[in-house]
Amino acid sequence: MMRRCAVLAAGLVGLGLASGSALAQGTKLWTVGRYEELERGSTNGVAIRNDGRLESAPATSLIYTTTGNYVWSVAGDAAGNAYLGTGGTVSGSATVMRVGVDGKATKIFEGKELGVQSVRVGGDGAVYVATSPDGKVYRVTKEGGPPLVVFDPAATAEKSKYLWDLAVGKGDEVYVAAGAPAAVYRVTGGKAELLFKTADQHIRCLLMSRTGMLWAGTDGGGVVYRVDPRQTGAKPFAMYAAAQREVTALAEDEAGNVYVSAVGSKTGTSLPPLPVTGAVGVTVTFVQPSSTGAVSGSALVPDGSELYRIAADGTPSRLLSLKEDVVYGLAVRDGALIATTGNRGRVYRVDLAMAGRYADIAHLEASQGTALATVAGGGLLIGTSNSGKLYRLGGVAKTATYTSEVFDAGGFTHWGRAEVRAEGTGYGMFVRVGNVPSPVEGWSDWIKLDGGAGKVPDGRYAQWKVDLGNRQSGVEAVGLNYLPRNVAPVVDDVAVQMGARIAPGTGATASTTVQVAFPAPVPTGMATGFTLPTGDAGTGPLTGQKDRTALTVRWSAHDDNGDDMMFAVWCRGVGEKNFRLIKDKISDRFYSFDAVTLPDGPYVLKVVASDGPSHTDQETMTGERVSGVFVVDTTAPVVSVLKAAVSAAGARPIGGRVTIEASFEAVDATSPIGHAEYSLDAGPWQYVEPVGKLSDGLKESYRFTVPVDLLAGGSSAGVTDPAEHVLAIRVYDRFENVASEKVVVH
Repeated sequence: MMRRCAVLAAGLVGLGLASGSALAQGTKLWTVGRYEELERGSTNGVAIRNDGRLESAPATSLIYTTTGNYVWSVAGDAAGNAYLGTGGTVSGSATVMRVGVDGKATKIFEGKELGVQSVRVGGDGAVYVATSPDGKVYRVTKEGGPPLVVFDPAATAEKSKYLWDLAVGKGDEVYVAAGAPAAVYRVTGGKAELLFKTADQHIRCLLMSRTGMLWAGTDGGGVVYRVDPRQTGAKPFAMYAAAQREVTALAEDEAGNVYVSAVGSKTGTSLPPLPVTGAVGVTVTFVQPSSTGAVSGSALVPDGSELYRIAADGTPSRLLSLKEDVVYGLAVRDGALIATTGNRGRVYRVDLAMAGRYADIAHLEASQGTALATVAGGGLLIGTSNSGKLYRLGGVAKTATYTSEVFDAGGFTHWGRAEVRAEGTGYGMFVRVGNVPSPVEGWSDWIKLDGGAGKVPDGRYAQWKVDLGNRQSGVEAVGLNYLPRNVAPVVDDVAVQMGARIAPGTGATASTTVQVAFPAPVPTGMATGFTLPTGDAGTGPLTGQKDRTALTVRWSAHDDNGDDMMFAVWCRGVGEKNFRLIKDKISDRFYSFDAVTLPDGPYVLKVVASDGPSHTDQETMTGERVSGVFVVDTTAPVVSVLKAAVSAAGARPIGGRVTIEASFEAVDATSPIGHAEYSLDAGPWQYVEPVGKLSDGLKESYRFTVPVDLLAGGSSAGVTDPAEHVLAIRVYDRFENVASEKVVVH
């Protein structure tokens, strides 16, 4: 059941809220309970189960740190000693270190090759070492001494370039997995023979089963083979072909089931296992075993890993898919499959008795868990790369704590009590808070939530920690109540558009360019849209209609508390002191109204945002922004002193044409005259220039002439007096208000 933990400072009442302080809408709950959420925290002796449960995990102890950056193989002997095959050291040499139970290390092998890819211990205590590339298999005593070459691929017909893994049989015969080309060799009494070859690129891993059968996993086809090496001329049998290209590890349980890890797409590159050059603290280059090219850095293998089980009767099944992790090592312990991985340094335990259940049981302080081996006493040895270390996994952890990720409440916050769903009561709950993202400095100390004791200070960020204590309890979910202090909403920007109308109720609130759908042609100087910054979610762009007397205001706004907002639009003339309310209780991010309600002149609009829908009147806060100055002009200009007459020079027309001389004045009280046009006898409108050519004043004068062709042959249809003509004048101001006059010319 959900057990409620101790109330922080006796609940919200005891948090010491200042009198009259405004609080955000309701108490909120930060919950962490899903596996994906828990994985973002850090563990120490705690396992994260995939069903979202925190429980105790085996102890993970650091035994030894190498001088290099890569541990490629680990083996253990009956006395509990560990043997590390390394490479990528500062000197670049391949070494084998023996690490005793006391943690003291001794170098027992050093070769000229770049790395030791595999280390195995024989029944007599001898240590077998496989180096690569262009390497050999050596036999050395556990105390060290001159190494003895027991296998050199250069002496074989195949001349394999890479040696990837070793397996030791019950008779101390040694099996060698090789690549480029792929082959398995058997070394007995210092004599080597080819056991079998495949069409794959590499044999990547070997497993000697309890029954004496040899298993091999390949790179290229992702095939798992089984062969009986005791039979002369034994032929390998393909037990399974994975969907991935490379088999990275094999393990067997007491029932004879074999477990397989596979990685990589068959159409892409394979796992980069060997450093070619580099040193501690620098980027290295990995040779891809499937090609002669190279890639730089610790390349991530796409598509994660797949774990399979091949039952004792040969039936295959998929156990688990790890999307972000590459499995390097497998081992079976206490009814569970243990997998060491990169690229996040995680160790997983797969429950073999309950299908689909697994747990993240350790977070290593290294990027890759590249090697896994058993050790006397039932523990496991883990070798890591980036950086090169040796860990022991097993026993009971001295501490079992889990620390959540840092949570950002978005603003200054009051923190309430924790709610914990757990089995048992033997755990402790702690909280710390701060106002900077990193808890390294400037945060409060850990405050234990016990019986209401201890006051948690206010702050923007928080983090909780659980101590499993007696390790009999399991925590399934944690919730932390919090109450952000209310902050005023912010109006980010305001834009005003004359001559456009947006119908209410469109439902669009996105802060995007508003395209106004004007009928063509668009009048000169009339904008077709305006843009506001992003910041509001919406359903799409707004559309509007041309309306000469309409005014549309649009704004973007946000509230850091996530509160619902309501808006009001106010108006004030330039030179006036007071704003007048145009419209309140607006839920949209725009408002259109008739500008004829405002006398002509310059104005500003003010948009006020309120978080009132989420608060009481006493707690409501507002924010506002004033637009730039805009001009309202809905009154047409005035045309005066319009005169038109036939010029004296054209009284006796030559060639049937006369000239009309015309003049007029145009005046607007608010905006400059935009342009003027004339039409003779309902003909097409023609542009006319003002005196001085530049139209930029409230008053403009016009003088122009119009040639007139007289009708030939007297009257024609619809014309009773060919000497009478009508001259029409049309004048626009900058806001497309239009005035017209006409005059009859004889």
